[in-house]
Amino acid sequence: MADSQLSAPPRVHHAPVHPFANPGYGKRSAPDQLPRTAHDFAGLPPREAAIAAYIDRLPDGADISVKTLAKHLPYGQCALRTALNNLRRAGHLRRGREHIVGSGSARWVTRTWFSRTPRTDDWWARFATGDVTDQDGTPRQPPTRSRAFMLLAALGRENDALSLSAADCAELGPLADRWFESGATERDLLQALTAGLPAPVHSPAALVRSRLTTKLPPERPTHRPALRVLECGKCGAPGRPEALRGGECGPCRGETAPARPPAHLPPAQVHARAAGLRAALPRARG
Repeated sequence: MADSQLSAPPRVHHAPVHPFANPGYGKRSAPDQLPRTAHDFAGLPPREAAIAAYIDRLPDGADISVKTLAKHLPYGQCALRTALNNLRRAGHLRRGREHIVGSGSARWVTRTWFSRTPRTDDWWARFATGDVTDQDGTPRQPPTRSRAFMLLAALGRENDALSLSAADCAELGPLADRWFESGATERDLLQALTAGLPAPVHSPAALVRSRLTTKLPPERPTHRPALRVLECGKCGAPGRPEALRGGECGPCRGETAPARPPAHLPPAQVHARAAGLRAALPRARG
């Protein structure tokens, strides 16, 4: 009787996997970031720091729109929109478009770049022109974990059967790097490694090694660096990077445009130029 009155064991609710955005959208990691530490985002307010830490751990291509973040974080859309604007002003985030050229086609894609390391407006301006060399004399420090290592380490979250050890990730990392060198994205690689898995998976490392080797896509033709245009984070208008201080254009910061001289010429100058053009016509025809 006592056994029948025992409550059922609580169900374990797993957090939904954060989705990827449509191709051409989603998070893009800025280059040359410092290694991840426990003190990242310490200078931000608690809400902004929590949101930044969550975005920082998402892979490239993850959907970081306000609607999607609201489904995975304990904040409403208005609060998230405000927090993302604050992250932009703090130098962690910029939005814009990138001109991709390759394989005989060219197109503009929407980008949202995220940097764990806060960047100045000057750095973002250099990034937009393809020059991200630090000019303050600070030596760059390579990340403690490569892009390939982080993706392989995350496979276990995608599918428990593909859980790899740190040694496996380090050994298989160079094979995954070849995919990135050929132009593949994180989404391409995850799809190739996780689709159609056998049941059971006897050796995750052997299976991943086989797929990394046999499914390697052909190298895409090299192309010139992408052109980038940064946009105002408030009104979305494109602008010169150096004019987007804090990621906002001058009008959105409350600045008035400088007065411009009148575009029209005085009547006397108009008549003089017209007369000069008429005088030159016969000589041009001859």
